[in-house]
Amino acid sequence: MLRYPIRCAGVETESARIRQHGLTCAGLHCESSIDRECYSAKNLAHSEAALRKIHFRKSEILRDNNNDSLSNDHRQMNISHLSGQFEKLFGTRPQIYRAPGRVNLIGEHTDYNDGFVMPAAIAFSTYVAVAPRRDRQLAIHSEQFPDSFECELDNLPQRRTGSWWDYILGVALELRRRGLHLSGANLLVHGEVPIGAGLSSSAALEVASAFALMNRTETSLPRPEIANVCRQAENNFVGARVGIMDQFVSCLARGGHAILLDCRTLEYQFVPVPAGIQFVVCNTMVKHDLASGTYNTRRAECEEAVRYFAQWDPAVHALRDVSVDLLNQHAADLPPIILKRARHVIFENQRTRDAARAFAQGDMLTVGQLLHASHCSLRDLYEVSCRELDLMVEAAEGLPGFIGGRMTGGGFGGCTVNLVRQEDADEFAAQIAQRYRAGSGIDPQIYICSAEDGAQALTTTSPVRNPA
Repeated sequence: MLRYPIRCAGVETESARIRQHGLTCAGLHCESSIDRECYSAKNLAHSEAALRKIHFRKSEILRDNNNDSLSNDHRQMNISHLSGQFEKLFGTRPQIYRAPGRVNLIGEHTDYNDGFVMPAAIAFSTYVAVAPRRDRQLAIHSEQFPDSFECELDNLPQRRTGSWWDYILGVALELRRRGLHLSGANLLVHGEVPIGAGLSSSAALEVASAFALMNRTETSLPRPEIANVCRQAENNFVGARVGIMDQFVSCLARGGHAILLDCRTLEYQFVPVPAGIQFVVCNTMVKHDLASGTYNTRRAECEEAVRYFAQWDPAVHALRDVSVDLLNQHAADLPPIILKRARHVIFENQRTRDAARAFAQGDMLTVGQLLHASHCSLRDLYEVSCRELDLMVEAAEGLPGFIGGRMTGGGFGGCTVNLVRQEDADEFAAQIAQRYRAGSGIDPQIYICSAEDGAQALTTTSPVRNPA
């Protein structure tokens, strides 16, 4: 196997490298339950108008349109296409809402520990077209899936149906629980967020649907509250114990910036991404069997760690409350596995805040070091990496324009995120695909992205921001 050395320089020194291989490939990594249960690779249908495709042997490199005029042109084409399809299906012109996917730059498995994350929205988006009905029916259709769903708004299912529209139904239920009077509506969904890539297609669907469902309500919600509605829909109706990060960035992102988000208070600040930097997201195209149950296992291990620390400091309610001093003072009192999980979360929170400062100062050397340290911690302490993710991280070393990279998302497959100089992004993408294929025998997909705006209402002429 072709191997490349990985350097784990960073602010914190982590434990010795621990690897657990021998797992079997099982198709695409699916970060959320919408990916696991509803989407499959054969359903992946990217809009030709949205993407410039560069074929490198069998691998595929997908570039979002980071030029403002190109991005607006691409969205206008999506609007025209979706509006035309909606008119054919329902006989009326719709209002269209867009919500983006995201990539998390640093701060992994910290959101459900009340910690800090630093995601950015990307141009790959979900679009929802909506128009009112005269009755109280909610009709949901998709361009990507043949099945549709229709029900009375006053008799929404109280349990998940096991299909992709559960995310829309969950949002409708949460909006009604908050006292919003929803009108009957026809919805048509168009998704271009790469499915199963860990770029949060589920949150993009939820957020775009929330704006669409609120289209004719007299009550408006602030964007942080909309993000929470969508999170609760996934927690309570879909049954996935996700944190707030994905929905929050899809609602509130700003072009050219990442967001440093405090997942407890929902306080946030925009972190400028220096000009000339692009995100190159590399999909390993694998998912290992451990992925399905490990997310909730890791959450349970973190909750156990909190119970230990709360004995020694009653002010501890989540791992974000544990100081390095308290961790070191009681390290010998913790079971080894619980200690490792706690160390990752505590130091990852610090790395995330350090990365925000380094971005703001334009110190990309430090940013790169922090990304490497994050990956080492996810691999060795949180133990959610895998052979293919490690290989993809290693394959980036020494390539043109490379600043730093790590695994991103839940783990056990999926994607890495790399910061790369814009002028080198295409060459970087081609070379990392070649290296990964040589080492794994798998053809990856590579997505070249930039930081984009959050959810928008769209017209047939230009995008219009919704009021906060």
